[in-house]
Amino acid sequence: MPLPSLLAVFAHPDDESLSAGGVLARHAAAGARTAVVTATWAEGTSRTAELAEALTILGAGRPRMLGYADAKVPQSAPGRLRLCDAPLDEAVGRLVGHVREVRPDIVITHDAYGGLPGHPDHVHTHRVTMLAVQAAGLGKLYPQAGDPWQPRTLYLATHPHSAVPALRDVIDARKAVYSVPDELIAATVDIRPWMEQKIAAVLAHRSEVERGALPGVIAGLSSDARERLFGTEWYIRHSLFTTPAAAQAELR
Repeated sequence: MPLPSLLAVFAHPDDESLSAGGVLARHAAAGARTAVVTATWAEGTSRTAELAEALTILGAGRPRMLGYADAKVPQSAPGRLRLCDAPLDEAVGRLVGHVREVRPDIVITHDAYGGLPGHPDHVHTHRVTMLAVQAAGLGKLYPQAGDPWQPRTLYLATHPHSAVPALRDVIDARKAVYSVPDELIAATVDIRPWMEQKIAAVLAHRSEVERGALPGVIAGLSSDARERLFGTEWYIRHSLFTTPAAAQAELR
């Protein structure tokens, strides 16, 4: 059975590789259409070339940018609003346009906590995506954004409580870490066969490696440690049925 098409929506360049790089690589390798929307940073800025390289490695096409500024990095989109300050209706409408253009079976984004770090851009990207995937199927909402398209399922990239102790070995134990009860996990994906692509995509974000962010931490790990800590991706599932009989799309 063919794997379903995917659209991943994440806040910053590198979030796509860290949170869903394995699933993106797996689906692309099986011939499924995959794409990534990045909510912050603008085309032509320093990290967009790194993002383009990472997406090429993952088979996820060209960068798709909403063009807002990172909450903490004004130069990410000079002269433009921060994502968290942008009018909600505007941000949702921009994302609806990408959903209707890509026409994915599944949309992936951050969980409601914004993943482990709880970054405000992650949290807001979650909110915008939750609204956009529903609005995309309603033709009288954002008619200028193209013909309506309703994704079948929304998956939220997350971490279960049980995974956090091992990750504490490599992340700053002084920082807050956000995870969810294990019973909320609907998809646990072993991405070890695509580990080489995932790590290469993470390391393509060289500016993050150089400044010692999580890609830099990963760069310093042994291959065994990388596989142990990052060889699984976890997701919460939300159904987006257009009719009671509509089938969910399963993430694998």
